[in-house]
Amino acid sequence: MRQVPRATEVKPHRLKTFSLSRDPQFAEKVIDVVGLYVDPPDNALVLSVDEKTRIQALDRTQPGCAGTLTHDYKRHGTTNLYTAFTIATGEVLGRITRRHRATEFRQFLAQIDRATPPALTLHPIVDNSSTHTTEAIRDFLAAHPRFQLHFTPTCASQLNAVETW
Repeated sequence: MRQVPRATEVKPHRLKTFSLSRDPQFAEKVIDVVGLYVDPPDNALVLSVDEKTRIQALDRTQPGCAGTLTHDYKRHGTTNLYTAFTIATGEVLGRITRRHRATEFRQFLAQIDRATPPALTLHPIVDNSSTHTTEAIRDFLAAHPRFQLHFTPTCASQLNAVETW
């Protein structure tokens, strides 16, 4: 295990908030995800998929450049951003929703299905959100066999490339 940080120059000891994953399938999931990045399957599309939830929708009373924004704003509730980052091309597909449930995730998967060439197998890399493993998602995946979900280990969502995008 020490060879990985040494070979990749990862220095978790220099971080103040580093948390080691206790996922019993940690190594298998890392190998799976990194393997998709390094050597994607033929006739496949590797997608890094994530949700940014509860984004505050704010409207500045006097919009301007970053340095001149006013401190006051109108609050318009929160919103959720779904993104699918195509590893090979850097293209991003997005969707904004008012709620964050399996229903919205299923709709986003359907959007990905419509937006990608039907001949390709899809390999979405997702985190361990409970919305990714519900019966509705299992039913969608059964009806759309070209989707093959891959999960990042718990406490290791930084392996999902969209996190850095």
